Amino acid sequence: MLEGILFTIILNFNDMNNNKLETNNSQIEIGEFGPIYRQFEGKPREAILFLKKQKNGECIKALYREDIGYVDIVWGVGGKSGFGLCHIIEQHEDELKQLGFSIENFIPMVFAFGIYSESQKENKIKLRGEYFMLIIKTKWNDKNKRFVMTAFDLRPMSRKNPKRAEQARKKGI
Repeated sequence: MLEGILFTIILNFNDMNNNKLETNNSQIEIGEFGPIYRQFEGKPREAILFLKKQKNGECIKALYREDIGYVDIVWGVGGKSGFGLCHIIEQHEDELKQLGFSIENFIPMVFAFGIYSESQKENKIKLRGEYFMLIIKTKWNDKNKRFVMTAFDLRPMSRKNPKRAEQARKKGI
């Protein structure tokens, strides 16, 4: 129970083609990444904070840039081969903290000010900042879908992970 209120979620089996769940008289759309949240259009910081709590779903049109259009923020999947906010947090949050950024400020900043380049072959948009690159995926399962996929730390290993750099130097790598 949450504050004494029991929430029950019942799949709407009568209308499964609409990919919706019913929750106490309201419907939630379900997309390829989980529940779809539309209340964060143009509010990337709020969308990121919300997804960090929910750990599921996608915030539609959270980011906007004139030369790119709207971009969604999805929770995604963690791990080295993962994608989305979960992946970026797991793989790069410590590096961002070293630079003095929180994830909810970093993504909108690089999105707004990053240098744009596009790869049609890879279906990706790259936004490069001084220290990081943000990758926007433009297709998912052969459908047009723009979402924050991943990020890369562009600093040399010695600056982002001094211990690992020292180990590699000792091994002659």
